[in-house]
Formats: sequence, C-alpha cells, structure tokens
Amino acid sequence: MTGRILVVEDDATFRGLLTTILEDDGHEVTVAADGAAGLLSLKRTTFDLVLSDLKMPNMGGVELFRASRDDPSAPPFVLITAYGTVEEAVTAIKEGVSDFLTKPLKDPATLRALVARLLEERRRDRRLVALDQAELAGLPPLEILFAGAAMQNIRRLVADVAATGSTVLIGGESGTGKELLARYIHLSSPRRSGPFVAVNCAAIPENLLESELFGHERGAFTGASSTRQGRFELASGGSIMLDEIGEMPLPMQAKLLRVLQERSFQRVGGSREIRADVRVLAASNRDLARESAAGRFREDLYYRLNVFPVTLPPLRDRRDALDDLALFFVRQHARGMGKKVAGIATSALKVLRDYHWPGNIRELQNVIERAVILARGEVTCTELPETVTSSRSGGNGEENGILKEAERDAITAALKSTAGNRRLAAERLGISRRTLQYRLKEYGMLDETQP
Repeated sequence: MTGRILVVEDDATFRGLLTTILEDDGHEVTVAADGAAGLLSLKRTTFDLVLSDLKMPNMGGVELFRASRDDPSAPPFVLITAYGTVEEAVTAIKEGVSDFLTKPLKDPATLRALVARLLEERRRDRRLVALDQAELAGLPPLEILFAGAAMQNIRRLVADVAATGSTVLIGGESGTGKELLARYIHLSSPRRSGPFVAVNCAAIPENLLESELFGHERGAFTGASSTRQGRFELASGGSIMLDEIGEMPLPMQAKLLRVLQERSFQRVGGSREIRADVRVLAASNRDLARESAAGRFREDLYYRLNVFPVTLPPLRDRRDALDDLALFFVRQHARGMGKKVAGIATSALKVLRDYHWPGNIRELQNVIERAVILARGEVTCTELPETVTSSRSGGNGEENGILKEAERDAITAALKSTAGNRRLAAERLGISRRTLQYRLKEYGMLDETQP
C-alpha cells in the first residue's frame, strides 16, 4: 500500500535519494530541510509516516518526534542515524519511535520493506480503532451489520471506499440501515477522529434548510439574533450525512451542488467564503436516477453525488441473517430494559423468517422490542404482533400479488379500527409511522385516510 510520507533531512543529496526511492514505489512525498520546517508541515498536513534525520541544526529528530506527539493521530516515526548515534536512536524507540535506519543506505529494499511494514501496521491500527469507536457509537458488531450473503459484496465495497474521501450515495428502502452504514464508513475512514453530522433533509422545513446546512449571520432574517454555524461547519474535518436527499427542494439542490463543486459556501446573509472540509455521504430511499429523469432531482447534482453508489438490500433478501439479527435485538433490548430473556423460541423464529418485513430492519427491531417487553423467559409467538404471525412470505408472481393484497388489507383494517389515525394504526401494525406512510403512498391509499 502507498502513503503520504514526510522526509525531514538536512543533507540534500540523501534527501533526494530517499524521495526518489519512495516516489518510485508510488508514495506521495513531502520534504523538509530541518526539524522546524518538518514540524510546520506536520501542523498543516496529515501524514502516514515520517522519516527524520536524528541530528539536525536547531531541532533534531527526537525533538521533532516529541513535538509531534501533541496530536493524538500523529504518524509513526522512523529516525535516520549514522552508525555513531545508533544508541541514541535505540533509546528513542523506548519513547515511541517506531524504528530507525542507518545511513548511508546500503540497500533500497531495506527502506521499502520498513515503510511497507509500518504503513500496514498503521492501516491495521486504524481499522481496530474504527471498530472500537463503532462499538462506542452504538453500532452493532460487524458480523451483525453485514450479516447475510447479500451483504458480503456491500462489505467489500465499503472496505474499498471507506479509506478514501470519495462521496458515497447509499440507496435502499426505508429501514435498511443506511445511516448505520454511513456511520461505519465514517468511523473506518481517516476522518474518524472528526465529527459525524447527520441531517434529515425531509425533516427540516424548506425555508430553514439553507440556514440549517450553511448557518446564518446575525440579522440575516427576522429572528436571527446571533451568528449560527450550520451543519457543514459543525462537520468540518469529519463527515456529513445528507439523509433522504431525494426530498431536498430543487432550489436548495442548486446551492448544494455549488458547495460540492467549489468546496466552499457562505452563511445566509454573509459574504465570507467558508471552506467545506467535509466528506459527503448521501442517502435516499428513492431511485434518484428515475427522479432525475422525471425532473424532480437535478441531474448534475445526481452525477456529483453518484461517485460511489452502494445499495442496501431489503430484509426480505437477507433471510439467512434474520435469526442472527433477531437474537441480537433480543439481547440488546433485554440488556437495556434490565430483563432476563433467554432467546427466541424456534416456532417464533420460523414466523419471523416467514414474514415479508415491509419496514425492513427498523420494523424487525420494533417488533423485537415489543416482544421483549411482553416476554416471560423467552420470546414466543404469543409476543409477536398479529400482522407478523398471520403473514406468510410469498415467492414471486401470483404469490407476491396475494402477499401485497394481504398487506393492503391489514393496513386498511388497522386504519379503520383507529378511525384513520396513522400513528395508532402504525403502532397496531407493529411498524413505524414512516413505514406506514411509505406503504400508503406505494398502494395509492393516501387519500383514503386522515393526516
């Protein structure tokens, strides 16, 4: 693997030799002629590795190493030393220096092997830190997040793109875990030590969305009594997730496109250009290509976002993972409630596998939470909602048509029994109101109910 390497060496000839060897291997090399210049480079830029001479005027390699340790994400250090100062380099290793090289360099292969080993160790350490932070952030273990055969290609795609700064467009039905995946991408990236800011574009009124994203200056509009940072500023150095971006109004899409193109923006009512030092992760349960063709989403913005598309499969295509997901949610909710729940009865697991899960993982989590509340010892069919226990999964063709008709009938019955109250109907169905809204729209039933 290649990396960004800082070479700090006062001998111009030897500095040039190191640079040539490293650049021939594909590394991006920055050079500094002394310790002070090297420290300035470390403050301005992030590096994967530093090669520094031990003895230099004003600030030597050990002093530079110590000064760099103020940054918790400081890169590994290699000291370059003459034979007479090897003992000093060995002593510095006890302080945390990774290794040392002697000069003159006898064999370029020695340098190449050392650099490759340290870059690989740094990559592995970053991955482990990302996994630890994922647990702290409330993310499920990787074997749960990527459970099922349908998720294995997603896992490989995410592993490739996470370490880059590329924009990722996450698609998939509502409830498939798009925000969880975005959080994992952030925590697996070089920006993991920065903030992760999620914005639900559908939940913010159109007249407030620009201020919410980019902030505003004092007096920019009625009620703007003070200057306020927007979400892009708050996410500086990290990642911003624009959830349900397909719901963003067209005028706002044009302003977002400018930010993505120029990597800068202005607060509402302001004139100062602010750098957008963020990685953009966007998500939508709509088909943005189709929305773009229909004129409901800007084509140029779609292509700007669609750098690296990842589409999450629905839960009905992850049936081989359903047992693991359900048991994970049982343990999670039981622990949160302080209850002892042994697990799920075999008969209940069969019912869960046979259900079609229109609300996907979010619906499964809600169903399990309800079941854990009611459970005595273990989750059985008795604790599952009637919409789950009375359903059977269909195959394709006629069976799918029958399944959808049964789902529509269940929604109609729930709305009728609650006098058209969607919140109560969703609770009775064991799904979220958002999922119910999605199904009403899918089946053309929005006009048949009260708001």
